[in-house]
Amino acid sequence: MGIESGLIGAGASLLGGFLQGESAENAAGIQAGAQTEAARIAANEARFRPVGITTRFGGSQFQFGIPGVSAPVASSYATPAEFQAAQSAYQTRLANEGRVTGASYTLDPALRAYQDRFLGLAGRGLTQAEAAQQQFAPLGAAAQGLFGLGQQYLTPSAGIQGITSLGQQYLAESPEQAAEKYILGRQNLLAPSRERQLSGLRTNLFNTGRQGLSVGGTGVRPGGGEGLRAANPEMEAYYNAIAQEDARLAAEGMQAGLQQVRFGADLLGQGQALEQGRLGFGAGLFGTGGNLLTQGYGGQTAALGPYQAYLQGATGLEALGQQPLELGSALGGRIANPAGGQALFQGGMGAAQSNFAANAYNPFATALTGFSQNPALVRGASSAFGFGNAGALDSSAYGRGGLGYQGAQYDIYGR
Repeated sequence: MGIESGLIGAGASLLGGFLQGESAENAAGIQAGAQTEAARIAANEARFRPVGITTRFGGSQFQFGIPGVSAPVASSYATPAEFQAAQSAYQTRLANEGRVTGASYTLDPALRAYQDRFLGLAGRGLTQAEAAQQQFAPLGAAAQGLFGLGQQYLTPSAGIQGITSLGQQYLAESPEQAAEKYILGRQNLLAPSRERQLSGLRTNLFNTGRQGLSVGGTGVRPGGGEGLRAANPEMEAYYNAIAQEDARLAAEGMQAGLQQVRFGADLLGQGQALEQGRLGFGAGLFGTGGNLLTQGYGGQTAALGPYQAYLQGATGLEALGQQPLELGSALGGRIANPAGGQALFQGGMGAAQSNFAANAYNPFATALTGFSQNPALVRGASSAFGFGNAGALDSSAYGRGGLGYQGAQYDIYGR
């Protein structure tokens, strides 16, 4: 095949590839448009569509808009008809493309009046709470006074310590020691009178000549022990009286020792009781002062109660008015269909992919490409156009080449 046939084949191949590229580009554009439309449909299906709700307590309103598009304004149109048409078109787009741009709710007028009354009461309640600190200030001053007095009672008392110390001194001696001390003290007091009595008795016996008289002696006892000695009756009576008095002093001494220990224990117990009472009274004063402070702070906190109650009433009415907004939002969330939107999106994407091959097919480009790859058709076309005579570029002179531009080059240059 000559160079003319090669050029014809190459031209047909280039033209077929160009036409096929144009078809593929158009198909890609159609596919992209279909995918965009599928995404738009899916987004529209899944978008949030709140609904205005009206209840006994109020109503909710939702504002919609189109991103980047403003609502028609009557002043921008020459006639009312044009404005109505533009507004109708905008509403149609708003229904399909609209997005929530705002939300509000309206409280029922009766509830609004109640709320205003609650807020008025809340203002007065807050004023009352602000005055509570000054009103309860005396409790704080009284508590501070009780704290100071309690501190005084909690300080150790010298009087109570003296009583306790005296009781410990009395308890420092045992009953026997106290009895011995008592007897010794009494004997010391009686000693001078006893000496005078003895001296007077002896003088009397001497003056009457009875000083040497001794009677009442006994013999040796059966067991061999010494019997009673003879004694002067008056001297015996004197010493018997002394012995009886000493015995009485011994009994009194033991009783005095026991009384001293008992008295010391009583003093110590009284001191300890006074000490415990002092500490308890001081602690009680502190407790009472603390209670007064607690009552003062509690009173100030309680003074906020009316304000909080009135404010809670106002916010409760506000919550009732918000219910339509919450109901409309909840209903809009139920209307939204993300699953359906995803199904539409996947279906649109599949359809776009399926149509791509059909849209990209160009029968004329396929025919030209097939023509360029058929040597017989190329030679026939070359002969039909007057390129059939062999010459310097005849393949019989230079060897057989391929089709297209490279085949012609091989036929001419052998490479």
